[in-house]
Amino acid sequence: MIRQMNRETEALVRAAEKLIRCLKPLEFAAPVAYTYNPLVYAWSAYRLYLERFGGGRKRVLLLGMNPGPWGMAQTGVPFGDIEAVREWMGIEGSVARPVVEHPRRPVLGFAVTRGEVSGRRLWSLMNRRFGSADLFFRDHFVGNYCPLLFLDGAGKNITPDKLRSTDRETLFLCCDDHLRATIQTLDPDWLIGVGRFAEQRLRMVQNMLSLTERKIAGILHPSPASPAANRDWAARTTEQLISLGVW
Repeated sequence: MIRQMNRETEALVRAAEKLIRCLKPLEFAAPVAYTYNPLVYAWSAYRLYLERFGGGRKRVLLLGMNPGPWGMAQTGVPFGDIEAVREWMGIEGSVARPVVEHPRRPVLGFAVTRGEVSGRRLWSLMNRRFGSADLFFRDHFVGNYCPLLFLDGAGKNITPDKLRSTDRETLFLCCDDHLRATIQTLDPDWLIGVGRFAEQRLRMVQNMLSLTERKIAGILHPSPASPAANRDWAARTTEQLISLGVW
């Protein structure tokens, strides 16, 4: 059952709608050949995520970089591995298609059968530690700095830090503004970057807002592309968050 939207949820929805408007006119130069925005074509699922889990003040904000082709790009949920989103969070919604798709990276929505390793690792850890999604999201929220998926002509993922410098500048203006709104809405004590890029953007926004009372740290990104993440990412991340005092 969807909860009635409260102040925080309404603010998150408005911030996401503003981000959509800000991103709409942007164009990206090579090596980007395809750009997917799941906030547009998977809006109903993303809004459901905000409605179900975005209410109330959060103690911890975990921030990723941008969608993976088999995660948020399919389900509209950050780190959105299909099994975790549908079974653990109880979220399922209609998902349309990007205007232009790469043939090797189709958007199948909740009919996708391929999982996302990063999302599976992250949500499996939270499931084991907290049990229910409701218990985890009572004090935590997970977002992405950038909602866009970038692909080159071969269908290879391009991360925001690899964009042309002028493209990064205009993109980061939109994403920084959205991150500021998210922090101000959720009022977290801890800002945790999932990966070095997200941690750096959190520190940049903290400097802009003079949020010195908030604690910032980074954890290892769960991507299988990282050799370190393939050596028991869950145990290492748990130890890291406990040593920081987050858990």
